[in-house]
Amino acid sequence: MRLSAPLSAPICYGIRSCGQTSTITRRASENDCTSRAFPLDDHDRGDMHFPSGRQELRAAFKRIEAELPPRLAKAMRWLRHPDSRLIRIPAGLALIVGGVFSFLPILGAWMLPLGLMLLAADIPFLQRPMARFANWCLGLVDRIRRRRSG
Repeated sequence: MRLSAPLSAPICYGIRSCGQTSTITRRASENDCTSRAFPLDDHDRGDMHFPSGRQELRAAFKRIEAELPPRLAKAMRWLRHPDSRLIRIPAGLALIVGGVFSFLPILGAWMLPLGLMLLAADIPFLQRPMARFANWCLGLVDRIRRRRSG
């Protein structure tokens, strides 16, 4: 399925993931609120520009922040800021080490992915896999919420 847009209008492509399928959103401009989404086809992948791992990770962090209470979301935004790098890297490493010892009380398996997410902000090859993992986890949470409510 193809959507047509006027040739004079700039086109912006962005990726949205709803947990089950990825879609590409096509807008006539960044300010256009009437965006339409269509599923990815194999023949469409070659001529599209996909966001970088950094952009995917940023979108995943924003999605996580939307789920958190305001105080924790603010702390996460502060940790993501470039000036917080000296705190973010040691905190990420400490969380990974704590996650390795998840068999002990208090320390848990939740620490390992959180530490990897913090490190992914500074390590490019971790950005795309961690963004996809975060989106997968948030999709799982959404599916569980829908089952409980309906």
